[in-house]
Amino acid sequence: MNERRGAPAGRVYLVGAGPGDPGLLTLRGRRCLTAADVVVYDYLANPELLRFARPEAARVFCGKHGGAARLLSQQEINQLLVEHARAGRIVVRLKGGDPFIFGRGGEEAQALVSAGIPFEVVPGVTSATAVPAYAGIPLTHRDVTSTVTFVAGQGAASPSGATVPWAHLAHGGTLVLLMSTTQLAENLLRLRREGLAADTPAALVRWGTMPAQQTIVGTLGDLAARVAALHLRPPTVVVIGEVVRMRGDLSWFEKRPLFGRSIVVTRARHQAAGFIEGLEALGAGVVHVPCIDVCVSAAAPELDDALRYLERYAWIVFTSANGVRAFFDRLAVVGGDVRRLGHARLAAIGTETARALERAHLRADVVPDEFRAESLAAALGPDAVRGRRVLLPRAANARRVLPDTLREFGALVDDVVAYHVEIPKTGGDAVRQRLSERSVDLVTFASSTTVRHFMDLVGGDAVRAAVSMDQPRGQRRVLVGCIGPVTAETARELGLPVDVQPEEYTISGFTRAIVACLGGET
Repeated sequence: MNERRGAPAGRVYLVGAGPGDPGLLTLRGRRCLTAADVVVYDYLANPELLRFARPEAARVFCGKHGGAARLLSQQEINQLLVEHARAGRIVVRLKGGDPFIFGRGGEEAQALVSAGIPFEVVPGVTSATAVPAYAGIPLTHRDVTSTVTFVAGQGAASPSGATVPWAHLAHGGTLVLLMSTTQLAENLLRLRREGLAADTPAALVRWGTMPAQQTIVGTLGDLAARVAALHLRPPTVVVIGEVVRMRGDLSWFEKRPLFGRSIVVTRARHQAAGFIEGLEALGAGVVHVPCIDVCVSAAAPELDDALRYLERYAWIVFTSANGVRAFFDRLAVVGGDVRRLGHARLAAIGTETARALERAHLRADVVPDEFRAESLAAALGPDAVRGRRVLLPRAANARRVLPDTLREFGALVDDVVAYHVEIPKTGGDAVRQRLSERSVDLVTFASSTTVRHFMDLVGGDAVRAAVSMDQPRGQRRVLVGCIGPVTAETARELGLPVDVQPEEYTISGFTRAIVACLGGET
């Protein structure tokens, strides 16, 4: 938590987190998260959204779900928001759905007004509309109904149910019941008593917009029994009305190829976005456990010396996008620009590395068909490098294959450290628990470093137990995916079987291989 310079200028943002799918967070909500010193979030706010907050921002979980005791009372939450804002901090209160729809956002705003704390409300996508949409149920339709009513379903818990006008609700339009799981039977019975026909279509959607989404379709007369037989718990949304009949044709979310799959992504935070978004677009739930922190040192004497004399190099060879980024960051520090590259030719391992060069308005002269060090050395060949000076800016402790092979070809190789790769200190406990529960389907690795760091972060024994081919009866194993043969070799050396390995060693190729492996399973 950072104190602001000068006079305290704390502020609270009541941000709607949406119904669960991280992609439904608004752009304004994301901007608020990136600026936050403190994030106070509840059970229905997807914790994956916390990746948008700065690493140093404090994260406070206030709990509560399905009638369970809240970790913090509403009064304590209000006081927490006030105290942090008075200390000059930017506070994001991240609330599931929309803050002002059955979310107690109004109460929190009133507390802030009473305390004289400036605040802003950032509306969110409410589960009342998003969850039915993800279940393929339009709440209105020109040929069916033009009215829809949202109801806090726990109203039936009072002796008379007087907080909900059941007699009015039983006559026409679509009904959407939130917070109604434990009172579902009583609520549906009240509607029937008020005249709504027992054969009226009805559906309950649990964990809507998430990979665990489950939709139960029935009628007003039998839905409660169907749900009770499955022992379903909150969060749920109930839809009642003729529009439910359209789900058969309009269901889309549950038909995506990776729907219901949970996939661990271990790529570095700054590199993972495209991979994560691609998997989520295919229906997967992504657990991001960054296993690499890329650190470009404030002092890089070997690289700086090479950058001062760039004119002497015939080749500059980049082995990763991180190396490209570190190279140009340090080039700016020593006062140079791309003109200093002079006559040097450029080589890159992999399309992502080549794209990183293109972002600097440079094109690689050589990109091997197979994205590994051995292939790059072969693509260059002795004739291209013999007697010539080659600069190789890359990570500390990288594999020796490339520089050793180039030297065998007769090249004068300057193998310099451009950046360091470190193991993040957090995330291991949570993913270890999920592995022990077998609540993930696949762990993915995009480099040998991520394999080694994941084993250190989570614990080698725990990982090997989860992915072992020899599982206890009735317990499924967690699969392992590697982007290419070098990564796969490292995984096998550490005792991990490899189930997914694409023919094309790119993120898009990796994604296609994951779909081929998981998309056809049930």
